Order: sequence, then C-alpha cells, then structure tokens
Amino acid sequence: MSTTLMKTLSGREALAEVDRLSTRGAQFSKLEAPVQRIVNDVRRGGDRALRNYAEKWDGMRSSQSLRVSENEIEKAWQSLAPPLRKALRQAAANIRRFCQWQKPKSWTNTRNGISLGQLVRPLESVGCYVPGGRYPLVSTLLMTVIPAQIAGVNNIRVVSPKPAAEILAAAAMLGVTEFYRVGGAQAIAALAYGTKTVPRVDKIVGPGNAYVTAAKKLVSFDCAIDFLAGPTEALVLSDSGNPEFIAADLVSQAEHDPDALAIFITTSRPLAQSVAASVEARAHDNATARESLHRRGAILIASSISQARDWANRLAPEHITVARKDVPFIHNAGSIFVGDYSPQAAGDYASGPNHVLPTAGQARFRGGLSVLDFVKLITVQEPSSTGLRRIANTVTSLAEAEGLHAHAAAIRARHEVRGARA
Repeated sequence: MSTTLMKTLSGREALAEVDRLSTRGAQFSKLEAPVQRIVNDVRRGGDRALRNYAEKWDGMRSSQSLRVSENEIEKAWQSLAPPLRKALRQAAANIRRFCQWQKPKSWTNTRNGISLGQLVRPLESVGCYVPGGRYPLVSTLLMTVIPAQIAGVNNIRVVSPKPAAEILAAAAMLGVTEFYRVGGAQAIAALAYGTKTVPRVDKIVGPGNAYVTAAKKLVSFDCAIDFLAGPTEALVLSDSGNPEFIAADLVSQAEHDPDALAIFITTSRPLAQSVAASVEARAHDNATARESLHRRGAILIASSISQARDWANRLAPEHITVARKDVPFIHNAGSIFVGDYSPQAAGDYASGPNHVLPTAGQARFRGGLSVLDFVKLITVQEPSSTGLRRIANTVTSLAEAEGLHAHAAAIRARHEVRGARA
C-alpha cells in the first residue's frame, strides 16, 4: 500500500476493497428515529413546525415567508451577471434538448383483431429538492425542473434551504413560481404530506444530505421518490489514458463531499503511479477533496482488462469514465463518460444528460433521473369480438387452472350474447 493521498492496492488487497465497496449501500438506519420525529412533527404541525425547523436550522428569519415571492425570484434574475445568464441559458437548452429526445411516446398497434398501446401521461405535481449546503447547486435546479417541464408536469414545486440568489435566478429563467425556502427532512415531509402553505406532491426528486435521504425513505410509502441518493461517486477505468485528465476527474468529484468516493481502476502500475502523483498535486489546495481522497479514494490495479471491467460493474458507480472500446462491457453505471474529452464535470452542468444519478450500487438496477421519472405509461387494450374469440380459450384455460372461475365466465359471457359488436 502506498503512502500517497490515494491508497494504491493490487492483488488480494484490491479484490478485498472491491468486495467491501460493492456492498457499500448507504446506511441511514441510525438517522431514522430523529428523522421520523421531524417528519411526524411537520405532518401534525404543518406550517408551524416547518417554520420552527427552518428558523432553527436553515437561517430563515421570522420576518420571511415560507414561500419565496415571485418578485424576489424575478429580482434575482435581473441582478444576475450577464455571463452567468448566458451560461444558464446554454446549459438549460442542452438539458432541454436531451430531455426532448428522451421523452417516451404514445403508440397503438393492432394485430389479430386486438388493438394495444400505451399512453404517456405526466404526473400532476412534483417536488424538486435543491440542496443548500456548502455550494449553491444551481445545476441541480436545472436537472430536476427541466425534465419535469418537458414531461408536462403542471405543478412543479422547488424547495431549498436559504436559497442563493443564483438558484432563485435559475428558477426565474425556467418560469418556476412555487419556491419554498425550506430544506432538510422537514421540507421532504412538507412535500409528502402538505401544509397550509406547501401543497403535497405526487413525487419528490433531487439529491440531499443524509437527513433528506432518510426522510425520502420514510415517506416513500405515501409519496413517490426518485431514489435514495448518497455521496458522489467517480470511477475511472483506463489502462493507457492521460494521467492528468484522470486525476482531474477524480479530484473534481471528490470536492463535492468529504464522503465522496473516487476510484481509479487500471492494469498499468506506471499509470497508477502517475495518476497518484497528479491527484496529490491537483488536490493540494482543496481541503474537501483531500479529505475525501484520503478517506475513501483508491487506485486498484487489476491483473487483466477483463478483471478491471468486472470490478467496475461490481462497483456500479454513479459516474464512470472509460475508453470507447470499454463501453460495450459496462452494464452498471449511472452515466458513462467516453474518452479523453468527456470530463465528468461536463455532465454535472451542461452536456445534457441528467446529473441526478444512482449511488451506492443502485446503478445495478436503475439509471439516472430522466423524463421517465415524471410520466406514467398507461397501457390501453381494445379487442374486437373476433380478437377476443382468438384468445378466449387461452384465457379461460388459465383462469380455470388458477381456480378463478368468474374470470373465465367474464370471457364466456361475451360470446353467449349474440350480435356482439366488434
């Protein structure tokens, strides 16, 4: 094991690290009791409880309203520096275009007298959580609101504790009118159950801290959620890449959070050494990144490219950077970045795909936030009399086998009535 900022492991040590990390699911059980109390308080106490928590933890003044006025939102946009306005517009345009490509379509097909199809219907209301921690995550507002708009959601409600002017400006640009200056578990409870000021929503999306995530888990029986998001994760898989580029990606994601996970997998020991040195240099003045890389960063040296790819899939990371030749072999990832000129930071802001991505191995069974999270696919079927007759024996046989005789009778009833309409 090396003594550089990121530990370098090979052989059995590397395999043990992969085994450990592949079961790294975020643990929120220790927070569930205090978070449950917050959720129950807001559910019972409504605005009063919500305001108490906002004043205690979010710095909201007693003179401020829970809801940010449309005038305040618009003023934030008017005061924004022109270069940032331009950047927001370009990022929003790219995200919107990708969402339009991604949006599913309604369709109908008819075969053997049976018309089948699906309807795409937007959710009626969603709540978008925008973290208000150490950084004003303007990009998260774009990434949660825009796909909801493209999906056709009528009521989009944003919550964010002590919202920065940049976040309010982005909301103004997107036409958001419902914005609440609350955060944490109390904001999740308000969205899930509703208060006098904050109407309840059908689904809550967006990342947050451990308290937010625990709250989303607790309300998920009563309100849909996207997924349980943990700390940021970055993985780079390369045996011949540019060490400066690789190090830059690892450090960029590590600066999100002291608990962020940054992993480099390679078959090349010389490349591993170069990346380790570059990471050390690039993180020199970045305290958050240094803490994250020291605590959770690792360089893993595989014995073969096949083993390296297997490790990457077992880890199922939020972000992964690979060469084009590796893409067909990556099955578990939130978002894949291909080649030297695909920095993970581009995906965080402006390339188009969503940056709200599954962490803690959840990429094994789902992808990132998308337009699909804001719509329902409703199936439609319309058999004609002839079409129903073609499958009648199949349906009645299966129904009788299950002992559901009324199901079989519902089929027979149609063909005992003469002159049934097609």
